[in-house]
Amino acid sequence: MEKLDGRVAVITGGAGGIGKAMAERFAGEGMKLVLADLKQDNLDIAVADLTAAGAEAIGVRTDVSSLDSVEALRDATLDRFGAVHVVCNNAGVASGAHGRLWEHEINDWRFAMSVHVYGVINGINAFVPHLIEAGEECHVVNTSSNNGGFSPIAQSPTYAVCKAAVVTLSECLWGQLKDAGADHVGVSVLFPTGRTQGILDTGIWAPAERPDEYTPQAPIDMSNKMQMWIDMQEAAGTPVQFTPLSEVADTVVDGLYADRFWMVEEGRFEEALQQRTDVILRRADPDYQR
Repeated sequence: MEKLDGRVAVITGGAGGIGKAMAERFAGEGMKLVLADLKQDNLDIAVADLTAAGAEAIGVRTDVSSLDSVEALRDATLDRFGAVHVVCNNAGVASGAHGRLWEHEINDWRFAMSVHVYGVINGINAFVPHLIEAGEECHVVNTSSNNGGFSPIAQSPTYAVCKAAVVTLSECLWGQLKDAGADHVGVSVLFPTGRTQGILDTGIWAPAERPDEYTPQAPIDMSNKMQMWIDMQEAAGTPVQFTPLSEVADTVVDGLYADRFWMVEEGRFEEALQQRTDVILRRADPDYQR
């Protein structure tokens, strides 16, 4: 995109983590903001913080697993600002699944996919037809993860499978928009990284409370796995380095200006990606996963 100043951005999962970091960075570029989140209290705080800093922002409580809810988000955006230029399908949850992949309950999968996969599908279905018709320069950013694109094995299969689906969804969207002649609609898949080699404290390590329709049979451990891991590392004398979420937001803004499909810091995940590619090309048994 050539210009962000004065443009309108919609961010799902915008009340915290990467979503809020993107909102703050977009505000610095002069964008108008619509934050969407399921938790109203967090949404109110995020909007208050942004408006206090001088940004023009509203919050819309949204359940991304529901197309009706995401369509209402679109309508609220158009009612307030009359346009939308950047759509960030960013909402995410930790499903709370435990055990091996074959031990996951079916509701572990349903819950994860309702947010990570259908959340992106609903964002596409609700916003892309309008973006095409409006004819203005615009962009869709879908948040994935290195677990869905580069990692040879993931400790959270539900998360990894969903994030891999986001990559393919984004590739298909890009190709079909080009085929339809809608070159004014850009598409990116975001692999959250920054310049700093560290971990991202996005809040997603703590399992989310589930809607009743996804209630599991076995109780979910609601403890914050990140804090437990940090405590273990510190007890072992290993310092933990964090990547500021603002650096992820920088990657997004740089990618928007460059019309970059792959939003990832240069040089990240190269070894893992090359290793996986080599195994595929050799048609070899993936021994590196063991």
